[in-house]
Amino acid sequence: MTLIALIDMLEALALDLAAGAQGSIGVFIRVGAMMALMPALGEQVVPVRVRLGVALAFTAVTAPAIAPQMPPFSLAPGPLILLIATESLAGLVLGAALRILVMALQIAGTMAAQATSLSQFFGGAGADPQPAMSQVLVMAGLALALMNGLHIRLAELIVMSYTLFPPGAFPDGASLAQWGLAHSARAFTLAFTLAMPFLILSLLYYIALGAINKAMPQLMVAFVGAPAITFGGLAVLMLTAPLALPLWYQAFELLLADPGAMPP
Repeated sequence: MTLIALIDMLEALALDLAAGAQGSIGVFIRVGAMMALMPALGEQVVPVRVRLGVALAFTAVTAPAIAPQMPPFSLAPGPLILLIATESLAGLVLGAALRILVMALQIAGTMAAQATSLSQFFGGAGADPQPAMSQVLVMAGLALALMNGLHIRLAELIVMSYTLFPPGAFPDGASLAQWGLAHSARAFTLAFTLAMPFLILSLLYYIALGAINKAMPQLMVAFVGAPAITFGGLAVLMLTAPLALPLWYQAFELLLADPGAMPP
């Protein structure tokens, strides 16, 4: 092989790499914004270097499929700022939608802990102070998602997101607000549904406590009933968690499969 032929091959390779790198920059911006709110892989307890490595890995996996859809890359301030702004907004919106469903588990655990007088036990065990029930439900939910191939579903979501949020274009504000409101409403509805057994237990407990106090005013029913509600809350958690987590994961999987659909 002559020197001229080798130089021509290197020039062609450089052009191919430059084209791939231009398409990957926009993908990395969107993935990096998603990583700020992404469940499990983007948690605050995960080191920043690990999150950066995960973002680069997702970019390397998804960029070949997305690069043809990316607009031509330009170093001019206007197009570059537009690309950064639109891709960052799209990534934050997708990450926020996933994070809202994780917050549904936190809200359900907080409601359950408040109802069963367990809200102060092990409250600061994570990056965000939460009751013990919230910690248990969130960790179990994220573990369930990872066991079912969360990394694969996230890669599919990133590729699918370019149909929902085209590169280089801001989403419609009214549609985005309606979409976010619907997902927030579903998260609160789901949280209340998951916490319902604990709320029913708390209601029955306080009705029984009031009846006992009415019948025996001299008895310190609060001290007698406190161990009962604590044991009841833990027992209900043990019985309902295997049923509640698949219900939550079903909603989480529906969002991953069709992020643009309005929840019922």
